[in-house]
Amino acid sequence: MRIRLFLFKQMKNELNKDWQGLLKGEFEKPYFTDLTQKVEEVYSTEDVWPLRKDLFNAFNSCAFEDIKVVILGQDPFPTAGHAHGLCFSNPENIIPFSKSLQNIFKEIESDLRQQAPASGNLQHWANQGVFLLNTVLTVTAGEANSHKKIGWQTFTDEVIRLISNQKNNVVFILWGSQAQKKEELIDSRRHHILKSVHPSPLSAYRGFFGCKHFSKANELLISHGLQPIKW
Repeated sequence: MRIRLFLFKQMKNELNKDWQGLLKGEFEKPYFTDLTQKVEEVYSTEDVWPLRKDLFNAFNSCAFEDIKVVILGQDPFPTAGHAHGLCFSNPENIIPFSKSLQNIFKEIESDLRQQAPASGNLQHWANQGVFLLNTVLTVTAGEANSHKKIGWQTFTDEVIRLISNQKNNVVFILWGSQAQKKEELIDSRRHHILKSVHPSPLSAYRGFFGCKHFSKANELLISHGLQPIKW
């Protein structure tokens, strides 16, 4: 009980106020008790990323009411120090950027004919209404997808449903098969869905490069009278 209350208190006190109210019901469900126990255990016994203080960075960086675009990642970058709670993003001091992020920046340069951001920190995207959500929020350093079975996806699936059910005209960007599995949670009658292969070096040349998702997302936003993202 102490462990559950610790993480519940962290969520309640650190999440943006709109997220607090929207997710209160999830915190009280039985699965969340188990998830809390497992999260506390891995943080106390393993080298887990992002740091605990950044665990809910995606939520704290983008209020629910501000969401215009959702980009789904699988889980945090497993290299120690490369994850800080925003999917595909690196902290300021990481050079070179993670390889998937390097490919994302290459596509920005090609698609928008502009210089890619100088920093790998995508906080400036989140500040504009881009919700950068990993479907699994933690990872053990050096072990990609190591926390896929501890229960995060039950929680993040509900977050995706919440956005789908309570908002309109959000652009969902799904890169790779894992992200695309979440398409069934999204009401395509109310929202826009852009899909391609993952920007990983293993797949980027099979359809990510040339997908033009950054310009397409902005065109969709503009069509609904919304400000485009300064990628």
